[in-house]
Amino acid sequence: MSRTVGDDTPLVGANSPFFRIVKEGLDGLVDGEDFYDLLAEDVVFEFVITVPEYPRRVEGRQGIVDLYRDYGDYVELHGADGLRVHRDRETSVVVLEYAVHGRSVPTGRPYDNHFVSVLTVEDRKVKHWRDYLDPVAVFDAQGWPRGGRP
Repeated sequence: MSRTVGDDTPLVGANSPFFRIVKEGLDGLVDGEDFYDLLAEDVVFEFVITVPEYPRRVEGRQGIVDLYRDYGDYVELHGADGLRVHRDRETSVVVLEYAVHGRSVPTGRPYDNHFVSVLTVEDRKVKHWRDYLDPVAVFDAQGWPRGGRP
């Protein structure tokens, strides 16, 4: 694990709802004590459906640590559910469908989002992560544009 990851880094540890649901979906396929430990050093993340000003591609575990470093300034998660797992053992591809729940830190609004994550596992680590999310859920929680929907 990177030395720049501390106990206060978002998504770290067994108590993170996001980590718990991803770990459950990858049960028996990957090793790691927190979200970042599940990732290969040279992991590639692609954010296919995302929000403005968010990168489309991030390379390397440290890049993901840096990307999520201030996640807790924007979203506080309190739960995750709805896990559906689809595995192709021949290609080592795992598709996770899940939802996360929390609140927007700046606005106090509820944050409920659904994801589809397509992961490739190699040597018991996530080597590639392709993510799809509901951008409208982010917009509503963060009040974009100008206060969001009523």
